[in-house]
Amino acid sequence: MAEKQLTAQEERAIEEFLAELKNREQPQVVAVPPDTAVKFLMARKFDVSRAIDLFQAYRNTRLKEGIYNINPDEEPLRSELLSGKFTVLPGRDANGAALALFTARLHRPDVTTHKAVLQAIIYQLDKAIERVETQRNGLIFIYDMINSTYGNFDYELCVKILNLLKGAFPARLKCVFIVSSPLWFRAPFAVLRLFVREKLRERVRTVKAHELVNHIPKDSLPEHLGGTLKISHVAWIQACVNSRQGQENGDCMDHLFVIYSSEQNPKSRPLPADMEVSIHMPEEGGMTVLGLVQHVKRMKKRGIFQEYEEIRKESPVGIFDVSKKPYNQSKNRYSDVLCLDQSRVKLGLIGTDETTDYINASFMDGYKRKNAYIATQGPLPKTFDDFWRMVWEQRVLIIVMTTRVIERGRIKCGQYWPLEAGRSEDSGHFIIRNIHIDLFQDFKLTHLDLYNKQTDESRSVAHYQYMSWPDFGVPKSASAMLDFRAQVKQHQAVAVQAMGSEWTGHPAGPPIVIHCSAGIGRTGTFCTLDICLSRLENIGTVDVLQTVKRMRTQRAFSIQTWDQYYFCYMAIIEYAQRKRLLAPVEWSDTEFETDSE
Repeated sequence: MAEKQLTAQEERAIEEFLAELKNREQPQVVAVPPDTAVKFLMARKFDVSRAIDLFQAYRNTRLKEGIYNINPDEEPLRSELLSGKFTVLPGRDANGAALALFTARLHRPDVTTHKAVLQAIIYQLDKAIERVETQRNGLIFIYDMINSTYGNFDYELCVKILNLLKGAFPARLKCVFIVSSPLWFRAPFAVLRLFVREKLRERVRTVKAHELVNHIPKDSLPEHLGGTLKISHVAWIQACVNSRQGQENGDCMDHLFVIYSSEQNPKSRPLPADMEVSIHMPEEGGMTVLGLVQHVKRMKKRGIFQEYEEIRKESPVGIFDVSKKPYNQSKNRYSDVLCLDQSRVKLGLIGTDETTDYINASFMDGYKRKNAYIATQGPLPKTFDDFWRMVWEQRVLIIVMTTRVIERGRIKCGQYWPLEAGRSEDSGHFIIRNIHIDLFQDFKLTHLDLYNKQTDESRSVAHYQYMSWPDFGVPKSASAMLDFRAQVKQHQAVAVQAMGSEWTGHPAGPPIVIHCSAGIGRTGTFCTLDICLSRLENIGTVDVLQTVKRMRTQRAFSIQTWDQYYFCYMAIIEYAQRKRLLAPVEWSDTEFETDSE
């Protein structure tokens, strides 16, 4: 083909690239074909050393994000491709650069994963750069924020996409157009700083929708961006995605990934009905992060303490009759920490024995999600088997433990799992085997195998134990807890995806079991943070007061002390600063005064 003609110097560069790569890589690495070498060399103007660096960055990014063995017929990639969220438009700019369009309003962070989105993007871009025209002339990325809301924005995903295009993809990023960015996007998030720091000011432009035609020909842009492009053939695209023959057919290739329709709004997969009944839903009110800082500064520690006292004085709504039954009382670690009847986890009966359905554990809603957590006490030796029955029956993937077994000389929790790798323990109905332990600075992750002796089945369960909570009070910094939360959420997302069609419930997966000693203090703190931060990520506001009040209707007395309550405020502020939603906050000494100190 004419467009693939290369100069003698470029041909020599290909040979040098392949030879140098072979020298750098391990012998078992699959050989790279010349066509692939051309892509990376084109992207770096045939500078061999820089092209190899780009190749390695691209490969490492795919491995890090789990983007390999991509099959467009499999879920969730197929749904991502058909959502229309990311598309490669059929037209080009005046200099021949390909046009990639990300439509922010179609992105739903609560029902998809970063891995699925990145898979769809890389799959489509891989096809786009098969054209040497794209290899030579590069790529323009259009981030369309028209009619998007705070709930459509996913900061971490945005960073991953832009970093991928900027430094780990075999096509030069010519320009990034951010179209019609709302006010909430501009100041707090400052995604553009990523580029400013990398001296890419001239490649990032914020424009209004009607201004885009000043930079890109009209016939290459869809109508809502000021162009004349009319494409409405989602069904045809679906046929192409499903057809191996269609993918190999040249007449389908050029427009295979254009899934834009000016008349339709492609929908992402429907949300399950039970999402609508969570007690923590997006709503008006609450505070922005700046408002939260002002609230803490105005109230000072004394005022936040009084705010918590008003919550603490409220009597639980509901009854504890089942927890108080004589045959259940010995199953409670603390006689004054009981389960509300309306939210308790009911175990399957053993035979017909009605005394076997109780465990001191409560279902708790998450943000926009029913039964996101199971808050429970640290298991007692006599309840170890009940605990594992609950894990099995609820298909739990992750256990979060926020205490040590012994603190200040007191037993806080039973040793209900094998402590050493390779060890197994028998709980009655189950054999629990410690497969492997990963140690981190502030927590450890134990990979467990849970074997059901009755059904002869095994399941993997991840046990996260947070080790950095001090013996008294709360952590001075929330940094370690925030990292811990992020790790747990990422592991849950990966584990749910691995379940595939076996899991038909909420897209976020089965409930996460969380416990400390009583299952109300540190457990409530972790859940409060997760709910508040999820809401902040979704709609830009938080409401610590109402979150804790509502949580206590499902697990009575959640958030056990005022300093745990105050810690939630400070952790949210620290999170906002880490995510660049908030400038560093200066505190005066008087703002930390309180009568309780």
